[in-house]
Amino acid sequence: MRARWRRCRALDGPPARLRHSALPPRSPDAARDGVDRRLEVTPGWPARLESQGVVVRALKRSDADEWQAVRARNHDWLRPWDATVPPGAAPRPSSYKVVTRSLLHQARLGLCLPFVIEVDGRFSGQVTVSNVARGSAQWGSIGYWVAAEVAGRGVAPRAVGLVIDHCLGPVGLHRIEICVRPENTNSLRVVEKLGLEQVGYAPRFLHIDGAWRDHRIFAITAEEAPGGVVARLEAHQSHQ
Repeated sequence: MRARWRRCRALDGPPARLRHSALPPRSPDAARDGVDRRLEVTPGWPARLESQGVVVRALKRSDADEWQAVRARNHDWLRPWDATVPPGAAPRPSSYKVVTRSLLHQARLGLCLPFVIEVDGRFSGQVTVSNVARGSAQWGSIGYWVAAEVAGRGVAPRAVGLVIDHCLGPVGLHRIEICVRPENTNSLRVVEKLGLEQVGYAPRFLHIDGAWRDHRIFAITAEEAPGGVVARLEAHQSHQ
């Protein structure tokens, strides 16, 4: 059985309590949640993580209205960093229902972990672990976004840190990678606060905001963060 509680201690401060809730068996409400827990085959999924008022939990089909409202309100804020479709490629699904169904199906297969960020009980962003590879690799890639109204409050570093620790712990991955555009100073501060090292540079790596964009590649392995990256974040904040 998965542990319900895990503590992650800062180097010179009080422990940050991270909640890993073992979710109950399928109930009549499970269909509305969008998660058929009878099909759980991925270690550590679904999960609910919490630290310092930031909640990270599994994406649900019922998040549609909040997701659409937040994305519409933050269109200009997010547009420079949103993935786009290159000329000649198949169009991306435009329906939240279709996208969510695909993500939850991939989650059941262990190919991705789509999380929602909540602050004060409100949908405030997403963290998605994608390209999960098992076998001899045991790695995944993390992407994330937060609404403008919570930017600058430490939400993104804490949410991403929670997910990294969960991936390198209960999920059983060995390595996590985050790719960031050189111009995205907000995201660069996130990986800096979490102590991730740059391991490469990928020219014209992803099609973002209408063009192929360069990305800096950051990564961390389980051996590099035995105490967890949230502990690093707590230590970083205590020295400011």
